[in-house]
Amino acid sequence: MSLVRLKIKGISYSQTQNGAYALILNEVEGDRKLPIVIGAFEAQSIAIALEKEIKPPRPLTHDLFKNFSDRFDIVIKQVIIHKLVDGVFYSSIICERDGIEEIIDARTSDAIALALRFNAPIFTYKTILDKAGIFLKFSSKEKDQKESDDSIMVDEILQEGETVEIDSGATDGYTELTIDELEAELKKAVTNEDYEKAAKLRDEISKRN
Repeated sequence: MSLVRLKIKGISYSQTQNGAYALILNEVEGDRKLPIVIGAFEAQSIAIALEKEIKPPRPLTHDLFKNFSDRFDIVIKQVIIHKLVDGVFYSSIICERDGIEEIIDARTSDAIALALRFNAPIFTYKTILDKAGIFLKFSSKEKDQKESDDSIMVDEILQEGETVEIDSGATDGYTELTIDELEAELKKAVTNEDYEKAAKLRDEISKRN
């Protein structure tokens, strides 16, 4: 079976599942997206790995695993999303130590959080992408603002009729704050380990720069 390389397109709060987030993986050499519902903790961990400027005051679980692996010379070579059963994705982490390769089962969200920290590529099989891959339908708001792809409507996510809207433009009133106030709020959010709020603040700051 042929492997297809994926990259992270975006991550956002799911409007259809309470406490769940939608992680969108994009086919590197194509237009199909692979949507995966993940938990809040994993979503925060992935978002922090993507946002290099946010540094937690203490290592998160995935950061601890990375530090542990570095200490014992364990390297993650790649992550493969190898199975989809009843809407649940199954993944394997391909590790190497002293030239010996090992395959470890993992939840897809954990595997991707670790892949980001090791700069490891993410793959899935073509058969899985053929089954679960979708094409995104852009919202009218996004069409008007052609410079941004922050607002995306996913037609299906794991089961028919279930939708999620990605809108990182939701800033919870942060548009009224000055840059200095945003920076202060960002620092406070990171100190309090409120990474969801920190990510929103970082987005608002980035828009103004």
